[in-house]
Amino acid sequence: MHLLPFPHISEEVSRHSSFEQKPAEVVFPMNRACRKRRSRLVVEGPLAPYFELYAEYLADQRYSQVSYWKKTFLITEFSRWLSWEGISVDGITTAHEEAFLRHRSRRRRLKGGDRIALSGVTCWLREKGIIECAATASAETSAVDLVLQEYRSYLHEDRGLAPATIENYAGYVRHFLTNISGGDDPRLASVHASQIAEYIRRNAPQDRTFASAKHVVTALRSFFRFVRYRDYIHTDLAAAVPSVAGWSMASIPRAMPADCVRVLLNASKKWRTAAGLRNRAILLLLARIGLRAGEVVRLELSDIDWSEGCLSVHGKGRVERPLPLPHDVGQAIAAYLEHGRPESSCRRVFLRSRAPFDGLSSHSDICQIVARAIRRAGIELGSTGAHQLRHALAVNMLRQGASLTDIGQVLRHRSPDATRQYAKVDLEALREVALPWPGATP
Repeated sequence: MHLLPFPHISEEVSRHSSFEQKPAEVVFPMNRACRKRRSRLVVEGPLAPYFELYAEYLADQRYSQVSYWKKTFLITEFSRWLSWEGISVDGITTAHEEAFLRHRSRRRRLKGGDRIALSGVTCWLREKGIIECAATASAETSAVDLVLQEYRSYLHEDRGLAPATIENYAGYVRHFLTNISGGDDPRLASVHASQIAEYIRRNAPQDRTFASAKHVVTALRSFFRFVRYRDYIHTDLAAAVPSVAGWSMASIPRAMPADCVRVLLNASKKWRTAAGLRNRAILLLLARIGLRAGEVVRLELSDIDWSEGCLSVHGKGRVERPLPLPHDVGQAIAAYLEHGRPESSCRRVFLRSRAPFDGLSSHSDICQIVARAIRRAGIELGSTGAHQLRHALAVNMLRQGASLTDIGQVLRHRSPDATRQYAKVDLEALREVALPWPGATP
């Protein structure tokens, strides 16, 4: 890897990280939504006192002119409908949102963004404390929800799992608890091993791959370790969760071919828009350093040390590892920071390309970026996920003579078994140890 420090980039990072330190009277560029023709919007109803604040919020989020007017016009219609129905602000519920959308659909055809725009209004009202969140009422929270809330907190605080993993585990556990209790009090102390075995027998094999069924088993074991740790049960039910039958190390890494990686990265050099600069930097982080999609999402401005030419990666289990920053990767990130990244108080390196300019939400955003980049480059592949670029880096290192230990260190594997799978794609080494086919001429 060709590594060079980037001392001149520190000023650019400072420009993006000091947005919140600007004075109160901020002069926005021309792409700030203007508020001309306000006389056309006559706000009536219970939301009228909050209209100016919400309109200012939309302008601060730097929505485009069209989006700004659509959202402000929607809130005027919603407020007028609330007045007709005699609904106060503190009485707004999700059912009222659905009723308003049905009423609006009878007058004009609903557009795809109407539901999201209306949800944005009510979410803003809840954040300001104007509407109380009904989900916080303890009387309406089921016993299963209470257990899952505590379980999520345990996975986040004690185990350090990623939010996506936490939600996946909680979903599997919710299905199990609902199945054995019918949605009532799960009565964890009365759960026995035969119930668990019967549940796995009925549910794990149905329409699931081996990996998916294994996730169910892993989630249940994690949950039963948690409930024993909290003294909800006094027996080790985690050991009673049966394993799913399947061959260990049976899969082969789905790596993108090396020539396709070259075509993809060469094509990304021509992307000059703000989103194109961002996407090229993301592709290089995946292909040149082997970052996971979630690690790219969590990358922050303070994680990049331009003077030393390295970055800190927040991997699985809250493990932070420093990695060298290749020169081409650093150049791509610098180009995005200088010419593509919008000003924002968010500390994430990669932001949304449309307002609101927050950080990317999850690894699925990275996978969608990679899929669109593959299609744009004219590459035909059966797989379009982001992880295939990480596999491609490992396979390329293996073919250049790197050992499995070296590959494991670059990819930051916690277990040697995770690296051992790449031995199955080292065809030259496999030919040396392969036995001759029975009956074949030696």
